[in-house]
Amino acid sequence: MEKLRDKRAIVDRAGLDAALAALAAADLSPDALRGRVLDALKTRLSAGRDEIRRRFEDDGNGTAVVQGNTFLIDQIIRSLHDFTCAHVYFRPNPTAGERLCIVALGGYGRGDLAPQSDVDLLFLIPYKVTPVIEQVIEYILYMLWDLGLKVGHATRSVEECVRLSKQDMTIRTSLLEARYLWGEQPLYLELRRRFAGEVVRGTGPEYVEAKLAERDERHRRMGGSRYVLEPNLKDGKGGLRDLHTLFWIAKYLYEVDDIGELAARGVFTQAEVARFQKAQNFLWSVRAHLHYVTGRPEDRLTFDVQSEIGRRLGYTDHAGASGVERFMKHYYLTAKTVGDLTRIFTAALEDRHRRRPLFSLRAIGGRRRDIEGFVAERGFLTVASEKDFTETPINLIRIFEVAQRHELEIHPGALRLMRRNMKRVDAKLRADPEANRLFLEILTSRKDSEGTLRLLNEAGIFGRFIRDFGRIVAQTQHDMYHVYTVDEHTIFAIGILHRIEAGLLAEDHPTASAVISQVQSRRALYVAVLLHDIAKGRGGDHSELGAGIALRLCPRLGLSEEETDSVSWLVRHHLLMSNVAFKRDLTDAKTIHDFVEIVQSPERLRLLLVLTVADIRAVGPNVWNNWKAALLRELYDAALDVMSGGLMAEGRAARIDAAKEALRGLLADWRPDEIDAQLERGYPSYWLSLDAETHAYHARLMRAADADKRRLTIETRVDTGRAVTEATIYAADHPGLFSRLAGAMALVGANIVDAKIFTTTDGMALDVFSIQDSDGGPFERPERLARLAEVIERTLLGELRPRAQLARPSSIPSRTRVFTVAPRVLIDNAASATHTVIELNGRDRPGLLHDLARTLNGLGLQVATAKISTFGERVVDVFYVKDVFGLKIAHEGKLDEIRARLLETLTPDKAAPKAGAKAPAKAEAGGAAA
Repeated sequence: MEKLRDKRAIVDRAGLDAALAALAAADLSPDALRGRVLDALKTRLSAGRDEIRRRFEDDGNGTAVVQGNTFLIDQIIRSLHDFTCAHVYFRPNPTAGERLCIVALGGYGRGDLAPQSDVDLLFLIPYKVTPVIEQVIEYILYMLWDLGLKVGHATRSVEECVRLSKQDMTIRTSLLEARYLWGEQPLYLELRRRFAGEVVRGTGPEYVEAKLAERDERHRRMGGSRYVLEPNLKDGKGGLRDLHTLFWIAKYLYEVDDIGELAARGVFTQAEVARFQKAQNFLWSVRAHLHYVTGRPEDRLTFDVQSEIGRRLGYTDHAGASGVERFMKHYYLTAKTVGDLTRIFTAALEDRHRRRPLFSLRAIGGRRRDIEGFVAERGFLTVASEKDFTETPINLIRIFEVAQRHELEIHPGALRLMRRNMKRVDAKLRADPEANRLFLEILTSRKDSEGTLRLLNEAGIFGRFIRDFGRIVAQTQHDMYHVYTVDEHTIFAIGILHRIEAGLLAEDHPTASAVISQVQSRRALYVAVLLHDIAKGRGGDHSELGAGIALRLCPRLGLSEEETDSVSWLVRHHLLMSNVAFKRDLTDAKTIHDFVEIVQSPERLRLLLVLTVADIRAVGPNVWNNWKAALLRELYDAALDVMSGGLMAEGRAARIDAAKEALRGLLADWRPDEIDAQLERGYPSYWLSLDAETHAYHARLMRAADADKRRLTIETRVDTGRAVTEATIYAADHPGLFSRLAGAMALVGANIVDAKIFTTTDGMALDVFSIQDSDGGPFERPERLARLAEVIERTLLGELRPRAQLARPSSIPSRTRVFTVAPRVLIDNAASATHTVIELNGRDRPGLLHDLARTLNGLGLQVATAKISTFGERVVDVFYVKDVFGLKIAHEGKLDEIRARLLETLTPDKAAPKAGAKAPAKAEAGGAAA
């Protein structure tokens, strides 16, 4: 490890000692002396920290930061110890029991002290603590606390340290990295000797098992993936604690004080030591920036600091990737390196301790045997020698296919050899038909394709063999919706596809699980899932760019011309089904017909459904829900109906007549004149938009309300199948009703995901809202439903004003505020035969739907249907509207006014920017007024 330069510029201990001695010689009271000493120490500590930070801001060297902070605190404590023992509690002839040694523990003991890290100290004594030693320790601790340091401490004898470390692995690890700081060094040396002889000796396997089990539990607790949105630099998978674990095990087994010594022991190569040190320095640098930016011992890379740290580290925007995305990509690649080093290290341990495996990889009994040219032993597959890779590079692919087929794990030692022979994955191997056949077999295998592909990616082979995939390795998207890197998302999606095909997700995805057995183009489906996001981060439309990549790559993989065409089409249109299902009115016949015109065939419809399900499910936890499932299923059924010449293909008038006849059958207990009156109350859109059971539900609700002469009726029913609560409001119609209802629902925390707005022929409003709670489930708790009804009623009576309530600043900071989402307004007059469709994109905020509805009302527009979708911090709201005459909006001047007003609503600060504030992100407006 590099040495710290110009230490005296950080703190000059000789000068500090002289200054403290001069204070002691002055005629000061004990309290005054203590105050002056504290001031002197504070001055040196502050100046030293400033110097360390100045250097860091100049060179960005994280190693120098932790070394500098360690050195600074070392010198402060040493001077304080000497001053305390010489001038505060002087002992001219200390007894053997009054000896004291100060030992650094934890990260401080390793010499790994970040700017805001705790200082862990062990006050080591020979026997029991004596009164004078207790006073010395107390004086030192109180001074350190008054300096503002966070000090963890323990006072123990050597005997106690040995006894406790036998009982507790945390204490054992703490003492493992204990570093002599100051005082009676023989005490420290005695501790080291007894610790090595009485604690460490013969307990290597026990310690390694414990630390790796502890690591696995920590990974599980932190999310189990390196690719989480807001990673923890210290405790997350691939973070500093994983490097610490390697260091602890190395120190315990090999008695090394620096990771570089493992090269001489044959555990790491010099190149691997360099990778370890590079990863460690990067993580140290990021952590130092994190501590400086937040001013606290923070270890999570949260959204609000990622951009700033990326900027400080020099990451700038490039085509297709922002600076923060490039920074996070570097972070994930570093975390991946840490995982690779862990595998290499455990392989070395396995080689040295074959009689008892030391690490948490599966160990299956069995003799050594040959399998298709490879060596299988204890459940692992490996190579006989490195020549198997150097002389036959195709084995770099074939070993994965053989391991997958025989359900074996690849030995970490083989993975290490692969990294040394990565250059063998060259243009010649990429063009080899047999290598491509093997890769396709891995991808489409019915045996854990996800696990094999993930290992192929971790080994670095995947990205070199499919170079376009290599470009998305660790590629991030800086938002709250995409939880994983693009490569990890893709591999997850392939795993979900595999589980759907195996019938393991039939309960969650009954339609996809049923139709996948009918798919004729199975290979095309798997390749399409592999390539659907392959062009992300290149700038431009990744769907269009990806379709071009598919045309080039599929023939290389051995796909036929027909399969290649299918893959390219699926990649180009992989967002089509979700966009239509989540943004369009599925009861509008034109929506379905336009969708069918693009899809054209039932086979493509099946392929697209399964791909869409796998894609959405792989975005992250809690993204999929029953509401999305219901919308996709509704679109699939309607499209298949049209393709097979079913009811959706029938004329509008016939469908209205069929809906009315169905209602007649469900109202058999009504008089004929009552039924006729009910049928006259609905406009055509009402009969086309809902099923017969809902029509009957509304009819009985309306008759009961009319009979009781109620001004307002609010009824709710929970639809667990769609994960929504349906709230039906029946009241006298008036301008702004939809806006007020949206505001009332926002006040009680109900999220609107769908709304259908109907007006009866006799002037009543019948509005149907599908609402969810904040977790994406039905809004169903009785007390919340009662509160919903109360707030709606008070709002409609004018007792509550949602706009004023929602405008109040929230005491809870919104995580969405750190993101910039360019507001966008798209107006489409071709998507529906009867309505103008307005799609709005912007950053989510409380009450946004209420504000948009007020704006639409102010523009004189009638909202018939609203589709509301939220993707992390980004909201997509789609409204089907007409003008005051019940017609589409066609006049260009009116369309321009609509765009301008809605853009202003989406950008709340636009109207009144603060002094000195930067202009909001560039807004986009567009649309077709055909």
